[in-house]
Amino acid sequence: MSPTIWTIGYERLLPPALIAELEAAGVRRLIDVRYRPQSRRAGMSKTRLGEALREHGIAYEHRRALGTPPDIRWFYKNNRVEEGAARFAAHIEETHAEDLDELAEEVRGGAMPTALLCLEAEPHDCHRRIVTDRLAARVPGLVVVDL
Repeated sequence: MSPTIWTIGYERLLPPALIAELEAAGVRRLIDVRYRPQSRRAGMSKTRLGEALREHGIAYEHRRALGTPPDIRWFYKNNRVEEGAARFAAHIEETHAEDLDELAEEVRGGAMPTALLCLEAEPHDCHRRIVTDRLAARVPGLVVVDL
């Protein structure tokens, strides 16, 4: 069986819909890859989201190192996605390669079914695509499923 990682963006989802999608996919762990796990959307900030997920048997982790720092996030917010992606790719490899290596080892080792969470609904507009691309370079045969 090929190693698999899921991704999900909550931009168009409320917490019950997010949890339903994760459950339907069989995800048992959610890794929040937002730099700042805060949200104006009720239930999507770190503490409340973690509590809601635990009630459904889904583990929650926040990994700030895999988030987009504010200076790079600016490019995404200003419709300069390609430039933001290039800057984030360089940033993550230069400063947080060990965090990518750790996650890759978990995925290779058969960690419980895991999804990466960020805001953007479309993965190609989000830094989580860069994270999964970097994981795929470390985990041969990695399957990425965007929910």
